[in-house]
Amino acid sequence: MKAEYDLSTLKSRKNPYASKLKKPVTMRLSEDVVAYFKGMADEAGVPYQSLINLYLRDCLANNRKVQINWPPAV
Repeated sequence: MKAEYDLSTLKSRKNPYASKLKKPVTMRLSEDVVAYFKGMADEAGVPYQSLINLYLRDCLANNRKVQINWPPAV
């Protein structure tokens, strides 16, 4: 093995995994929601943020839509 390598001759290329990188976001979630996902994550042995991501990805894959029924205005 050489003591030093000349990396200046290497050609750069795009990261093939760049499309799979995750974007950091800030979200405000209720404490009970976080506790729910943390409990499920502990049972499954995965990080809770990964579990939330999997749940949202499942919603995306199955084209689930949120149905909000606001109470009538008084």
